[in-house]
Formats: sequence, structure tokens, C-alpha cells
Amino acid sequence: MLDTDSTTEMPPSRLGRLLFASGLAVLALRNLTNLDGRIAYADAKGVPLADKLVPASSGLLLGGSVGIGLWKLPRIAAGSIAAFFVGVTPLMHDFWAVDEESRGEELTSFLQNLTLLGAAIAFFRRAGRN
Repeated sequence: MLDTDSTTEMPPSRLGRLLFASGLAVLALRNLTNLDGRIAYADAKGVPLADKLVPASSGLLLGGSVGIGLWKLPRIAAGSIAAFFVGVTPLMHDFWAVDEESRGEELTSFLQNLTLLGAAIAFFRRAGRN
């Protein structure tokens, strides 16, 4: 079948990339500027080696967001973002394992991360075409 998508030679929308990348960069920078608090929260959630994994995963998110924004090494960048969400989402937003009072907030965060993971996968796939 003939591929009728004439945009495969061009990177995705600059505005879309910048909106996605800037939002993720802010999240990563918030993690890194409140590192002690984020590590304590991860530790409370039972994340092993939280003192190492929180800064490393935040670095993945930050590096990936820069790569998507600039469309440099986009498959690596999108893969980094996807790895962040695959690792973080079920551990940090385990809505099924929290009390009724926290369930709604954790479910919202889980679904937001799932949505961002979907976008990262879409960027990954698009980067493979270029």
C-alpha cells in the first residue's frame, strides 16, 4: 500500500515538541531541585536505591526532553522519556495499593503518566521514520 503521509520527511510539529519537552523539563527540574523530598517520597513508596534512582531517572527525563525539543537523537530521547514513565509510574502512582483517600490523586497521576508515555512512544515511532 502506498504511504500517503507526506510529512514523514519532516520532524513533528515544533510547537508540539516544545510543549511536550518544556513540560517534561519542568517536571525533571522540579525533581532535581527538591531532590531530598523526592528521594524521601520514593523511599516511602518502597523504591530500592531511591537516592540513586531518583536523580538518575530525573536525568533521563531531562535529557530526553531536551532531545525531543531540539529533535536531536530523537529515538534515544523518546526512549529515555518512555523508560522514565515505565519505571516510575507503577511504583510511584500505585493507586490500587493506597487508601481510599489517596486513590483519586494517585489514579490521576497514573493516567497522566500513561498519557505522556503514549506521547513518548509516538515520538519514538516518528523518529524512526526520519
